[in-house]
Amino acid sequence: MKIIAFLGSPRKEGNTELLLKEVIKGVSEAPTKEGELNVQVFELNSMDIRPCQNCGGCDETGECIIHDDMDEVYDAIRISSRIILASPIFFSGLSAQIKTMIDRCQSFWCEKYLLKKPPHLGGGVGWGGERRGLLLLVGARREREGLRCSEAQAKAFFRTINVFRHTTLSYLGIHEKGEILKHKTALKEAYEAGKRLAHTY
Repeated sequence: MKIIAFLGSPRKEGNTELLLKEVIKGVSEAPTKEGELNVQVFELNSMDIRPCQNCGGCDETGECIIHDDMDEVYDAIRISSRIILASPIFFSGLSAQIKTMIDRCQSFWCEKYLLKKPPHLGGGVGWGGERRGLLLLVGARREREGLRCSEAQAKAFFRTINVFRHTTLSYLGIHEKGEILKHKTALKEAYEAGKRLAHTY
């Protein structure tokens, strides 16, 4: 089973990345009934991904006409069974790094909804029969507006790529680098979420 994770934080070894590492640890230690787990992490801040240009190029073919590091992302999304989004909350929403990647998935939206061609998505066959997702959110402010906005953006992305079931872990009031390590339950919850995500039914 292939699992991909998108790290949307620009801060190295920040709270979002520390949480994601615990998820990956849980994934790697999860009992599985068949095959091997293949985990790939995309560190979006270090990738060459241009913003969507709203050029309409994907309207005709369902394929983006911009060729950059998103080419690898598209391929990975098509064959993955589990997809993880890990993002800090910036200005009550997902980070620019995550949002840029999501916007470039307009090509999947066009393929699915505009061209009426069910995308060849769903590496979950034989692994519970469905793709599943996990959303990790870390925010400095305690207000829940950022959670609602981020969840809505992530849900639209997941729905477009045929991930109809996902879990969200969110932690507010976390600002200083490494502060998540002092949280009483965050690391354990992330680890257990990783195990559940990888578990095959």
